[in-house]
Amino acid sequence: MGDGTREINQETAKKVLAHVDEQEITEFLQGLVRIPSVNPPGDVRAGMKYCADKLAAEGFTIDYITEEEEKPNLLASKSDGDGPTLLFNAHIDVVPTGDESNWSHPPFGAELVNGRVYGRGAGDDKASVTAQVMAAVALARSGVPIKGKLIVNEVADEEVGGVLGAQLCANDPNVQPDFVIVGEQTLNRVCLGEKGGAGCNVTVYGRAAHGALPWEGVNAIDGMGKVIVALQNELQPILAERTHPLFKPSSMTVSMISGGVKANVVPDQCSIYVDRRIVPGETPEAVRKEIEDVAIRAIAGIEGMRVEVELGPMGGREAHHCEPGDPLPKAMLEANEFLGFNAEPTGFSMGTDGRHFVANGYPAIVYGPGDPALAHQPDEWVGVDEVVDATKAYALAAVSLLTDE
Repeated sequence: MGDGTREINQETAKKVLAHVDEQEITEFLQGLVRIPSVNPPGDVRAGMKYCADKLAAEGFTIDYITEEEEKPNLLASKSDGDGPTLLFNAHIDVVPTGDESNWSHPPFGAELVNGRVYGRGAGDDKASVTAQVMAAVALARSGVPIKGKLIVNEVADEEVGGVLGAQLCANDPNVQPDFVIVGEQTLNRVCLGEKGGAGCNVTVYGRAAHGALPWEGVNAIDGMGKVIVALQNELQPILAERTHPLFKPSSMTVSMISGGVKANVVPDQCSIYVDRRIVPGETPEAVRKEIEDVAIRAIAGIEGMRVEVELGPMGGREAHHCEPGDPLPKAMLEANEFLGFNAEPTGFSMGTDGRHFVANGYPAIVYGPGDPALAHQPDEWVGVDEVVDATKAYALAAVSLLTDE
């Protein structure tokens, strides 16, 4: 084929898959889940060393990119000859456990029950980390020669934006992958890309007055009520019709609200945060303007009231996706097809570290074991069979992209 991928050779696949061991994968995942790596504060050193030691034992060269000591980012690489660079990326940091009384299984116990490993991060994202590490191990043990470089890039800091994690790695001139496979919970489906985000801060300003004399003031909370209703009535129906074949519709959620200074003071300010997830064709600035237009109309005619709409601190990001016939998704789709898994491409609704690589011009897809609906929940779990399947698929995608066999 002239597109950089090759049909998967039966004998080569057999060589590689012979080194995918369910027991070893299960034990590695359990060991990783038992290492707390909650972010914040985000100390992932022990988890990162755990992965590095496994890969170093199989001949991978170990490097780190680090800006804060507690948040190292692993670059474990194996190369041989000229060829492309394939980078596996997933994150070791996890969200806090919340009230542990809501858990039936200890959050860091990694209990194995009926084929499921339970624990914080079991699915998000240590299942993907495990599958990527063990896929690299299987490829190394198989002896199948690669042409190019395989990098296993396990990172810190994804749960708080990735600035000290994937963004650092993607911006490093020594990390220039031709292909990036981001491990997240996709039910082992090939996601050609991810939705964008354009969260906005909306602030209504009024005029303060004594609570006993409300007519002397302009109530910003009343104004915000009108804005929220207008967003629901005017914008929500439009977004429900704004679709793309790979993604669920464009969406909007009012996720935070604050206002007022004291119980007996007419509030002169009220703010909300609008979580906007966007599909291809939408841009952050157009999204901001759309919300602003609705908000201005909602409070029009109320003397002494005004509204401001600003993009959130991340500034927004557009959706991104590859074409299914591009070399990277083609290799992943063919791996799934070879293994008898779902080979219908789709898109990922949540944000991933893929955006940092795409921003630097590196093509990225999203793929990994686990159900995204279980992420960040008490009793988070992942099926061992899903992790084993992902290990096989990652390994075969690497074979397709990095070998002549």
